Amino acid sequence: MSDSRRSVTPASVSPNGTDQAEAIRAIRLRHPWRNIVAVVLVAVLVLFIVDASQRDAYSWDNFAKFIFDKRISQAAGYTLLLTVYSMIIAIILGVTLAVMRLSDNPVVTGIAWLYLWVFRGTPVYVQLVFWGLFSTIYSTIDLGIPFAEPWLSLDTNAIISVFWLAVIGLALNESAYMAEIVRAGILSVDKGQDEAATALGMSWLQTMTRVVIPQAMRIIIPPTGNEVISMLKTTSLVAAVPFSFDLYGRSRDISAVIFDPIPLLLVASAWYLLFTSILMVGQYFLEKRFSRGVGQARPEKNDNATGTIPLVTGVIDTPRSEPDPGTDTDASGKEHR
Repeated sequence: MSDSRRSVTPASVSPNGTDQAEAIRAIRLRHPWRNIVAVVLVAVLVLFIVDASQRDAYSWDNFAKFIFDKRISQAAGYTLLLTVYSMIIAIILGVTLAVMRLSDNPVVTGIAWLYLWVFRGTPVYVQLVFWGLFSTIYSTIDLGIPFAEPWLSLDTNAIISVFWLAVIGLALNESAYMAEIVRAGILSVDKGQDEAATALGMSWLQTMTRVVIPQAMRIIIPPTGNEVISMLKTTSLVAAVPFSFDLYGRSRDISAVIFDPIPLLLVASAWYLLFTSILMVGQYFLEKRFSRGVGQARPEKNDNATGTIPLVTGVIDTPRSEPDPGTDTDASGKEHR
C-alpha cells in the first residue's frame, strides 16, 4: 500500500497545441497512532520531571548551591583544558600515523600499525594508571649517549606534572582513533586527484595540504566532532593518574564532604551537557562549511512547493528540416524532384 493518495486535476493543453497530462497532487496519509504514541511519550516525560522535582533524594537545594560554586567552575576549566590540549596533540599525532599507515615503506607502516594495535587494544583507564606510575618506572629522565654516563639527569616529578601526564595519556590513546579517521578520509578522495596534482608539478606536501586534505575534511569532520565530545567525557577518568581537579573529581570530593553524592552528580552532568551542547553546535557549522557543493541541489524559490508534479505527455513538437532547394512539395508534404 502506498504512503500517499493523489488527486487528479483535469488535463490541460499547452500553448503549442500538444496535450499535457494532469498534475499529480500528493496527499499524505494520516497516521493517528503516531500522534497517540507522541502524546504518551510527552506525558511520560512530564510525569518523570514532576516526580523528580518532588523527590528528596535529588536534593535540589544542594544542586542550586553548588552548580556555580567556585570550585566547580575551576574544575570545569581544567576539564576544558584537558580536552583541548589532548585533542590538539591527538590530531597532530593522528595525522602523522595516518600518513605512516599509507606509506610504501613496510617498516614505517608496521610501526604505525603496532602503535594502533597497542593503544586501541588496551582500555584507556589502564593506560592512565600506567601513566600515573610513570615516575615510579622512570624516576629520572637521562640525556646523553645510550649505555654511557648521561650528560643530564632530570627528576621526572619535577619536569612533568600530574596534569600533563593526564594530557599525554589521553592524547596518546585518542591519536590511535584519530589516525584511522584521517586515513579513512584520505582514502575517500579519488586517486585521480592525487595524480592530477602530481601532473601539475605539485610536491607531496602541496598535494596533501591543497588537494587531498581539504576534500577529505568532509569525511573527517563528523567523526572528529564525536571524538572531541567523547574526549570531554573521558576526562572523568583522569583520577587514575591521579588528577582530581577535573569536573567529576571535584564534584566527587565535595559530595564526600557533605555526604550527598546525587546532587553533585547532577551538577557535573549539567556542566558536561553544557559543554557537549556547545561542541555539537560547532560541529554542525563545521560540517556545513566543509560540505558545500556536495549533495542534492536545492530547489529554486519559485519552484512549485505544494507537491504538484506536472507530467507532459502527447506529441513531441520536433523542428522540421528545411526542404532541399532542388525539390518541390505538394499539399500533402510529399517531396517531388
